[in-house]
Amino acid sequence: MNHRTSPVLPLAAALLCSLSGLAPTTTAAAPRPDAAPPAPPAAPAADALPLKQDLREIIAAARDKVFPALVNIHVVTVEYWSGKETKSESVGSGTIISPEGHILTNAHVVSNGKKFKVTLADKQEISAVLVGEDPATDLAVLKLNPEELKGNTKTVPVATIGDSDQLQVGDYVLAMGSPFSLSRSVTLGIASNVSRVFVTSFSGGSEVDEVDRIDGQRTGMFTNWIQHDALINPGNSGGPLVNLQGEVIGVNTRGGNGMGFASPSNLARSIADRLIKNGEVARSYLGVSFRQLDKSGLKEGVLVTSVAKNTPAARASLQAGDVIVMFDGRPINVRFAEEIPPLTRFVADKPIGTVIKVTYLRRGETKETDVTTEKLLRDRGDRTALRGWGLAVEEITDLVARENQLDSREGIWVTAIRGGGPAALAEPALQPGDVINAVGGDTVEDLKSLVERYRVIMAQDPIPEFLTIQFDRRGKNQVTLIKPRPDKPEDPPREAAKAWVGVATQPVLKELAEQLGGPQHQGFRVTRVYPRTLAAASDLKVGDIITAVNGDKVQPRGMQDAKVLDRAIRKLKIEEQAKLTVLRGSEPAQITVTLERTRIGPEEARRDENKDFELSVREITFFDRDDNRWDETVAGVLVVGAERGGWAGLGGMFSGDLIQRINDKPVTDLATYRKVMAEITKAQPERVTFVVLNRNRTSFRFVEPEWKPTLEGEKKPADAASPTPAAGR
Repeated sequence: MNHRTSPVLPLAAALLCSLSGLAPTTTAAAPRPDAAPPAPPAAPAADALPLKQDLREIIAAARDKVFPALVNIHVVTVEYWSGKETKSESVGSGTIISPEGHILTNAHVVSNGKKFKVTLADKQEISAVLVGEDPATDLAVLKLNPEELKGNTKTVPVATIGDSDQLQVGDYVLAMGSPFSLSRSVTLGIASNVSRVFVTSFSGGSEVDEVDRIDGQRTGMFTNWIQHDALINPGNSGGPLVNLQGEVIGVNTRGGNGMGFASPSNLARSIADRLIKNGEVARSYLGVSFRQLDKSGLKEGVLVTSVAKNTPAARASLQAGDVIVMFDGRPINVRFAEEIPPLTRFVADKPIGTVIKVTYLRRGETKETDVTTEKLLRDRGDRTALRGWGLAVEEITDLVARENQLDSREGIWVTAIRGGGPAALAEPALQPGDVINAVGGDTVEDLKSLVERYRVIMAQDPIPEFLTIQFDRRGKNQVTLIKPRPDKPEDPPREAAKAWVGVATQPVLKELAEQLGGPQHQGFRVTRVYPRTLAAASDLKVGDIITAVNGDKVQPRGMQDAKVLDRAIRKLKIEEQAKLTVLRGSEPAQITVTLERTRIGPEEARRDENKDFELSVREITFFDRDDNRWDETVAGVLVVGAERGGWAGLGGMFSGDLIQRINDKPVTDLATYRKVMAEITKAQPERVTFVVLNRNRTSFRFVEPEWKPTLEGEKKPADAASPTPAAGR
């Protein structure tokens, strides 16, 4: 069915019938008070139900053409905050567009992505790789790993991409995706604008603006958006916008306040083809910004609003305020904001190195110049974190150099420093904004060479204790000394063993004592008698109130006296017998208890912090066993911290987990844990399996580490380039 012949009027009638259940009628006058009771409602018109059924069938047919190719995308992302690598998770939607398993989605869905898992319509979860991303249009392509497909067939369903130029205002559209990472859904709306652009809030609200600057990368300058009112929510990003013929005519990108914005399918198809072929979208660049003639008083051409330094336009002597009237003899007349993106695409699609003859007006005089296009470079460069040195770094792009007034792109830009790390403790300390140009006396020309130097240095045995780093700071060349060799972790100090009674108590203050029977009840109430202690062999019971030790009263006057009983016991000697005066009900009693040595508490337990896995553990204490009702046969180390975005956190490790096995090797205590983790660090496996006990449930946690610092380009296939990803989901 041709889109232009869509049954719009019957559909509108069907929608009305579906809401009211009635055929359209005229409005009747209000009945008089003495009039006869109104007749019962008329039955639906004979054609109402067929129209309603037709609408359902049309929507269902369109849905069924695309739903099998609709996928949910789960992304493990890597970002660099506070001088360290931080991992997190995000979700989005996408559409399979080729039999080879290529998936069309948004660049901001895959932004900073390290690993990709795709859930197909039949619930299979398949890994995918990033083919390429184009943040300038917020589009990207993933590719399924076909060897992971199950079943008798290895083929995948493919959606049909339609012609977005045929879409008209008022046409019905379906938005499909997985909002909030829930099951796939479809919503119905109409196209309210088929050539939307976004403008600044300045200059009377008429100057074309990029949609966003996401993660340092401009986006939206080449796009005339499809605006529609089919409901979309977070998680719908990258999902298809579909016409009633079941063709994908857009990629949903943004939405809110009842409006959605989609990249047109014709643009998306062109970008996807170039990404699949080359891994990037190479564009020509002049270095100018354009403004339409609206409200300018000009009659023809396009106004140049800015010219960047050291660009083709600047070298060709173009200036802000010039009015370009022709490119290679082709007249240019940009009257409205909607005509700016096609002009920028016209220039960008020229082969790189093309000489364009530009005819322009300057103060009423006609001039000509030749401009040789250059490749449009990324706004934001590759990034990584050097964990062992406690800093995050980024390559210097033209935009970084321009915005930070750097003389050149030489060196590596420091973006963040981890507090307490070697870079922060260096003298002088490194700072964000520094430009590193040498390490250990060796020049590092770019980010790749710095990462290679880091790998070589940190692989030495032993790691050097000191290392020089030369850097520039606001035009001043400096050198500092860092300590890359990690300090040996120290266990927390332990108190000398002292006397202890194996009970837990709560202070009974004056007000509570009055309620329990009188002021004589002021003391310490036994809340638990610990099993397997000498106190358990005595006559002490839960509910007893201890009021004196060896005749000396222990009566707290406030919560600041909560440790009075402990201090009285610790003054005595281990294995000595103590006489405790207790109230059991209203009757006083004398109970003799043999004192034993204090048990190690959580605050004194030995610990280990693994910076690779961002996982902190400690040994089990007597009190952990009691709290969790673990007997002496239960062994392992207790997780006390797992950073949410770290390797362990992404694998599902939580505080309170008791690690009992790692990759089939038993973990009985802190020493065996350290040994196993050292072996894993040396072997650097792709996956590490932790068997943990949480309360009374045993679980398997699968952790997938990324061992070496990597440039963002290194996570892609060898034949794929590394265009800048956008951010935000």
